[in-house]
Amino acid sequence: MGDIEITDPKAMRALAHPVRLAILEHLQRNGPATATVLAPRVGATPSVTSWHLRHLAGFGLVRDADPDPDAGGDGRRDRRERRWQAVARGFRFEVPEDDGDEEGRSAARLLSREMFLRSADLPARWAATVEPGLDPAWRRLSGLANTRVMVTPEEAAAIEDGIERVLAPYVTRDAADRPAAARSVRLLRYTLPEGEPQGEGEGPAEVEAQGRAPGPGSDSDSDSYTDTGTRTAARKDDDGDGGGTR
Repeated sequence: MGDIEITDPKAMRALAHPVRLAILEHLQRNGPATATVLAPRVGATPSVTSWHLRHLAGFGLVRDADPDPDAGGDGRRDRRERRWQAVARGFRFEVPEDDGDEEGRSAARLLSREMFLRSADLPARWAATVEPGLDPAWRRLSGLANTRVMVTPEEAAAIEDGIERVLAPYVTRDAADRPAAARSVRLLRYTLPEGEPQGEGEGPAEVEAQGRAPGPGSDSDSDSYTDTGTRTAARKDDDGDGGGTR
């Protein structure tokens, strides 16, 4: 997928900040930018944004987009006017399996929670601002995914690997190779292992609908919907203001 793997708990904690996540997501989605350009998009002043950029750079998540000294990459220009870029297309991390690695587990959970919070209202914002303007072909393809499966951890990992194999060619495809009709599509994927069953059977949940629910305003009533998502790990490769997480 072209992701950077984050394993350092300190880097996870550094990224578990709404402004830093917004900065990284914007750079991954839109390419190099200065702190001045980023500031209004991430809700911070240029000087504060510049500080966050240097913090991210310290953990190898962003880098100077203009390393040539003549372009100001040596820091002689105002730091707010330096252009920065993400070091990778996306990032991913995992909660350590070792129960003794409390620092790593705590840092990964902190970053996971921040990412969940950042994405929580995306469907509602999409339904209010984007969906009304979609043509019927795209509207039919939109909707909510929610399917329950009974699997082992190994099977869940295999499902995730299969999904990534399908997505990889589209994620890594060069812009020049994209068909003219292509547009940005956000695929939100959550993997949410449920708690232990409370007694025999699972009650009403056993008959909950499986399939694909059409997006708001869709005239289709025959779509199916499926809930697919990430492992305990998470991946993120674009920004949170209206366009395509993991």
